[in-house]
Amino acid sequence: MPEAHEPTLEHTNSDETHLAKLGYKQELQRSWSGFSNFAISFSIISILAGCLTNYTFAINNGGPSAVSWTWPILSVFILIVGFTMSELVSSYPTSGGIYWWASKLGGPKAGFYAGWLNWIGLIAVTSGVAYGCATFIDYTISAFSTSYADNYSLKRVFVIFVIVLLGAAVLNIFSSHLMALMNNVSVWWHVAGAAIFVIILVLVPKHHLSFAQVFGDRFNNSGFNGGHTGGLQFWFLILPFAFLLTQYTITGFDASAHLSEETTDAATTAAKGIWQSIFYSALGGYILLLAVTFAIPKGADGKPAYGDVGLGGVPWLFAHAMNSTWAGILLVIASVAQFFCATACVTAASRMTFAFSRDGALPISGTLRKLNAAKVPANAVICVAVLSAILTLPALIPINGVPVAYFAVTSIAVQGLYLSFAIPIYLRWKHGENFEVGAWNNGSKYKWMNIIAVAEIIIVCLYLMLPTTPAGTPGNKAFDWASLNYTPIVTIGALILLTIWWYASVKNWFKGPLHTIDDAVLEAFGEDKMTAD
Repeated sequence: MPEAHEPTLEHTNSDETHLAKLGYKQELQRSWSGFSNFAISFSIISILAGCLTNYTFAINNGGPSAVSWTWPILSVFILIVGFTMSELVSSYPTSGGIYWWASKLGGPKAGFYAGWLNWIGLIAVTSGVAYGCATFIDYTISAFSTSYADNYSLKRVFVIFVIVLLGAAVLNIFSSHLMALMNNVSVWWHVAGAAIFVIILVLVPKHHLSFAQVFGDRFNNSGFNGGHTGGLQFWFLILPFAFLLTQYTITGFDASAHLSEETTDAATTAAKGIWQSIFYSALGGYILLLAVTFAIPKGADGKPAYGDVGLGGVPWLFAHAMNSTWAGILLVIASVAQFFCATACVTAASRMTFAFSRDGALPISGTLRKLNAAKVPANAVICVAVLSAILTLPALIPINGVPVAYFAVTSIAVQGLYLSFAIPIYLRWKHGENFEVGAWNNGSKYKWMNIIAVAEIIIVCLYLMLPTTPAGTPGNKAFDWASLNYTPIVTIGALILLTIWWYASVKNWFKGPLHTIDDAVLEAFGEDKMTAD
């Protein structure tokens, strides 16, 4: 794991020179160390958030084997995605990140689409993480209060969700340096918390699954294929729904790019922050998921209670695998970790909002790009919190007591973020040897890495657009609009609206990233104005 070091003047001057070459003056406070940069991506990935809040998706769509096999396989592909993005941030360490890379390599149109997809994804992941945190806080209080548990409602969870967003926003507005310190603490909370999780889940429950069950048992509670766990439909249409567990958990690592203008020696440390956050999260997350899966209790029939876990989630598993005190301890650890994660998500999303509005790509850009006295984009922070709350409003509508819309929000996060990643990753491959590599690069391995990364993103995103239940399948006699997976509506709808907007107006005035320093300075560095190669 990266070591923490204080920023040095030498690195700061070098970073400001590199940023000037890219067309920007230093506006944000560059006070983040390489460890802090790693820490924010590690915190947003948060194995104590995604692994626990989306666990039911894997159990219902494949069972224990979906958890034990899809996680390591998809982690390898996501690490390849991370390597390709590390190379990009090393060349272009700007807060715009994905948007800036796409603009540089593909022109304003590519940057416009990549930026909006990335921005939508960041808003969605903030929504998903904050709502998951609210759910766990509610479960935590319920573990210690029977009367509180008896009055459960989605409205109550939504109120907690709004409070979580408010708290994350206030902390972000206060100080950028405070966020760096919080993310440093978050890393060790996650490491220690995950270790405590594993120890308790190994030692406390009286019953554990066998290795054969964890790595071999299949379960289908999706409602499709008659509950069968064989045949082409199970392997190619049901089991892939479990991809959401891994793909949603291991995302948000582009935060290292969005915070690069506040990080010292960014061309190297931000690049390492991306791939190292993925690697350590994949390793720690797998150990955590195996511990959780081994601890699945038996049901009334003496068989593993896969169905109950699929309905009640990890909190149900904790409550029935151990007493309320032990369960409460785990829920407290997870809730705090998820609040760290939500706060880091607001940080990353606000920096992307700042960078995108700095170039006039968002409505009311002049307001969103303003910095407060602490050099924090406070208006962007508020914007992120408000939009995250609005996006999650459908979670107030229950389907058998479950906020189905929450899973759609997590899918939208994956769609927006990963599709935005795919654009500059592909463009870098297209540029080939003409691409100017930075201090950290993949050498000739980009030739196969970038193609694999784009293919993985497209395949997973297509699966996450499919109906997740028979009731959400148009044409099914049990179809219910409330059960619809609205991910494709949001994703495809956004692309259609962006395309109409682009041809009707944007192409006439949007020219990509705008310089905040004089062109004469760029010419002194030997840099050209932003154009597609």
